[in-house]
Amino acid sequence: MRSLLFVPADSERKLEKALESGADVLILDLEDSVAPSRKEEARRIAAGFLMKQKSPALLYVRVNALSTGLTDDDLAAVVPARPHGIMLPKAEGGQDVTLLSAKLRVHEAENDIADGATRILPIVTETAKAVFAAGTFAGSSRRLSGLTWGAEDLSAEIGARTARDETGRYTGAFALARSVTLLAASAAGVPAVDTVFPAFRDLKAFSRDCDEAERDGFTAKMAIHPAQVPVINAAFTPSEEAVDHSRRVVAAFADAGETGVASVDGAMVDRPHLLRAERILARARLAGLT
Repeated sequence: MRSLLFVPADSERKLEKALESGADVLILDLEDSVAPSRKEEARRIAAGFLMKQKSPALLYVRVNALSTGLTDDDLAAVVPARPHGIMLPKAEGGQDVTLLSAKLRVHEAENDIADGATRILPIVTETAKAVFAAGTFAGSSRRLSGLTWGAEDLSAEIGARTARDETGRYTGAFALARSVTLLAASAAGVPAVDTVFPAFRDLKAFSRDCDEAERDGFTAKMAIHPAQVPVINAAFTPSEEAVDHSRRVVAAFADAGETGVASVDGAMVDRPHLLRAERILARARLAGLT
């Protein structure tokens, strides 16, 4: 997955329009974009949309946080409709993923869904406590499909007026949360998904944000507007040059046998280069390039 588009689950019109966005994942949102008085209606609409299953994209549902007391009702409404996964906001450690996994197992059993079929994508930096617990997601559940992070809720919790400075760069606390997400995802062996870019009309700045995220090791990014999806897909799809070079790195190691180094274009490459090349080729396959 490269692009993950949030869609308010209480809007049938926006859900239908999102099908045309080209996003790899649609996140049917039951949390922040839905008013308390609309939660039940959002659950009903989301379940109906999921049952149609006509989207080429994966369909995830962002439920309400475990601390709200609304999660069980969310799951009871949408799991029978077989979403591909659940996004868990305000996850404060691996124990939250383990708890959600146990809840999903019950719902899967009750609805004749294969055990473990429903994946989990937690947002791991929305509270200060969560940032310090990011390392605990490794091994928390085989359902884990990635880790992502958020700046808006964290800024509210710590009292920051903004997450970025006048140049558009993240300030210290948020840069730390972003880096922690990358490291925690690597430790857990799952993709790192970059957070949203709220200024959705500023596509130039957004493109730069995507390029920097891909450079640093993120393999996907969340979107809040369909116009952001093509920019994300372009940034996180490996270039032809990168794919070609990666193929040659893999081939060079295959020819080199048991040695830990090989030569490509007159330059020495070692095992870290091989690992990077294999990851690029895996991303290219998912994007349909190979």
